[in-house]
Amino acid sequence: MNDTFEVKSIGSVINEEGSYYIKIKEEYLEALTGLEDYSHIDIIWWGHLSDSNEGRKTTKLGKLFKKGPDEIGVFATRAPFRPNPILTSTIRVQKIDFDKGIIHTPFIDAENETPVLDIKPYRKMERVKNCRVPEWTESWPEWFEDAATYNWDKEINK
Repeated sequence: MNDTFEVKSIGSVINEEGSYYIKIKEEYLEALTGLEDYSHIDIIWWGHLSDSNEGRKTTKLGKLFKKGPDEIGVFATRAPFRPNPILTSTIRVQKIDFDKGIIHTPFIDAENETPVLDIKPYRKMERVKNCRVPEWTESWPEWFEDAATYNWDKEINK
């Protein structure tokens, strides 16, 4: 089994002055064909700001959420510190400029110049009817659209 893989960026997140978009490299522009038919897409990105030898050794984290456990395994979180800092965000597509390779979105939770590894269309069948989550997350929003206006300050330890 090969334990080493080569991953190349296909573009980057641009987060400037409240404007958010994904900028795709020229050699991948034709890969955008058909994406305009989707209202939402999943962006797979590299957590370059948390990528360190120390961060990659992190297997447990402290109390991240006020109602959460005192310790939690990194695989039970979406924290950026992990063995491979591969992160995902579901975004709403506002418009796509196919000539420039720009996917406009109202928000993405990634920093400016974050490397984008892949894009996948969001499909309704990816929802799970009877999803089980920890009790301490039961009050969190059920829908993507509601998460943007949810008061996360009452949940997250800072």
